[in-house]
Order: sequence, then structure tokens, then C-alpha cells
Amino acid sequence: MLSATGRSTLRIFGELGDFARFTARGYTSAIGSRRLGRRLARAIYEQGVRCLPVILIVGTFTGLVLGLQGYHTLKGFGSASLLGPLVANSLIRELAPVLAALMIVGQAGSALTAELGIQRNSEQIDALETMGIDPHGFLVAPRLLAALIVYPIMTAFFALIGLVGGWISGSVLLPLPGSVYWSSVYRAIGPEDVAQCIVKALVFGGLTIALCCYNGFTAHRRSTTTGARAVSASTTRAVVFSSISVLAADYLITSLLV
Repeated sequence: MLSATGRSTLRIFGELGDFARFTARGYTSAIGSRRLGRRLARAIYEQGVRCLPVILIVGTFTGLVLGLQGYHTLKGFGSASLLGPLVANSLIRELAPVLAALMIVGQAGSALTAELGIQRNSEQIDALETMGIDPHGFLVAPRLLAALIVYPIMTAFFALIGLVGGWISGSVLLPLPGSVYWSSVYRAIGPEDVAQCIVKALVFGGLTIALCCYNGFTAHRRSTTTGARAVSASTTRAVVFSSISVLAADYLITSLLV
């Protein structure tokens, strides 16, 4: 039992070290990479534009639910006018960065993991190395840099559409005056709330996309299976680990900033 525990511990720390080295090489390889702008634009399109519809839909329904539940809860205490701060603080501090990250991982992260896994299995990555092209700079760096741009923007969209959803629930479907809702939202949002939201979005973006790239890039050695099943296993692992990392990082950042 002790031997098995030791092997598992060493394997976990070894993988953490490999992941940290992989992420660092991905960022540093962006320096001097040729035609980085074109690949960066494509990565922004894949992570941002393609994910925008699901961000807007989930943000809308999140705001609607917050407005509905919050209104009836606050009404019981005679504080229905505080619906705006409730929705704003819930979205900007927690729900917007977390749910936006999970949605991007589910759509763009899984896709790029599968793409890199297929490229690894079809030896396209080996072909890049043979031609003297750094695969980290060519395939990984644009996606890592795009995440630092896309995640804060998508989080902002999520928060804005969520506030609109809360207004629809509270002021359109329920009798709370719209002026009361928006004025309380304006007073509730402070610079520290926005800063916390941006910090979380940047951390979540860099962490989740790095995990997705790492699992796809190492699909050939991270599973006992090969071929399509290895790609499938790596994609599943990337989505699960990314989701767990978002929730764990959210707790750590919140505990430090609150």
C-alpha cells in the first residue's frame, strides 16, 4: 500500500511539473514565433466568436433565475429593492467568470484538445519538429495568448447580459421599478468588484486553456489506449480537470481577495 501511494504521489507531482514546464514553454515560445498574428486571430475566433452565442444564452437565463429567486427571497424580508445589488454582486464576483469559463471550456477547450490529440496521433506534430518548427510556438502559444484576451471579454458579456436578465425578471415580469433596479446596480458595483472579476477571468483563461492544450498535446502518452480512444480520453480528462481547476482557483482567489 505504501509503495502504491508513493508511486501515485510521484506520478502526480511529475505530471504537475510537466504541465508547468509545458505552460511556460508555450508562453515563451510566442517570442519570435513567425506569423503569430494570423494564428492568434484564429484562436480568438474559436474561443471568442464561436462561444459568444452560448455565453449570451447562459448569461441570460442565469440573470433571469437570479432575478426571479432573488426577488421572492428578498420580498419575504421586505427588501425587494436590493435585487439589483444581489444580482450584480453574484454575477460580477462569482457567477460570470466561473460560468463563462466553464462554457468556453465545454465548447472551445474540448475542440482544441481533440484537434491537438488528432494532430499528435496523425504525427503532424512530429512533422513540425522534423521541419524545424517549434510546435509549442506554432500550436500552443496562440491559444494561450488568445485565452488572456477572450476570457475577460466573454466574462464581461456574460455579466452584462446577466444584469439584463435580472432586470427582465425583476422589472418586466415582476413589479420592481426599473429605475430602482439599475440605480442600485450602479451603486453596488465598485472598482474592487470589477478587478476581482478580471483577475478571475485571466487566471481561469490561462489555466483552463493550458490544461486543454496539454492534454491534447500529450494524448499519445497519457492513456493506455491509442487512436480515437486516446483522443476521446484526453478530451474528457481536459474538460473534467479544467472544470475542477476553475472551481478550486475560484475559491483560492476569493479567499485571498475577500
